[in-house]
Amino acid sequence: MPLTDERREIEFWFDFASNYSYLSVMRIEDAAAATGATVVWRPFLLGPIFKSFGWDNSPFVLQHEKGDYMWKDMARECRKYGLPWNRPSTFPRVSTLPARVAIVAAETPWIGEFCRRIMLLNFASDRDINSQEAVAEVLSNLGLPALQILDEAQSETNKPRLRQQTETAKAKRIFGAPTFFVNGEMFWGNDRLNDALRFAGERVKARD
Repeated sequence: MPLTDERREIEFWFDFASNYSYLSVMRIEDAAAATGATVVWRPFLLGPIFKSFGWDNSPFVLQHEKGDYMWKDMARECRKYGLPWNRPSTFPRVSTLPARVAIVAAETPWIGEFCRRIMLLNFASDRDINSQEAVAEVLSNLGLPALQILDEAQSETNKPRLRQQTETAKAKRIFGAPTFFVNGEMFWGNDRLNDALRFAGERVKARD
């Protein structure tokens, strides 16, 4: 039976303010390519998800013990993956603007590199990622028309797309980031990326 693109897809739901999303953003394209899977990029905002639970901030901020553990864990995980790490002085950072750009870019060839560079600004360079200056810098360094893309990202046509994507995340019962979907099966957390890709491979073999 011939394979379809859908069966090889991994939906990747992430937030630029999410520390564990950083780990997955930095490695998902290479990991997916190694298994023949295609990444479907799904940027969204965790803030409205948390508010629906009655939280006014990240659980890593609200629960100090969990937060203390997370920062130690992030340092370990970045060493494991060979990623630069600099604990951000502001957490979680507002990430609406880069998310809107990622909505525009979701099906472009440069989406992965754009996301990686934004994540590095946040979690390696400790810079504001929600400013036009920062996002324009990333786009320009990629050789892209920064002002044109920013205008499209902030247009009244595109703004509702991010809101709708976040509402879709709620409807899919997403409660954190990163979250992956393969053939409708949910996998939550950076440490489940490989499991999600393995599941995609198993599904392909099962239908051959």
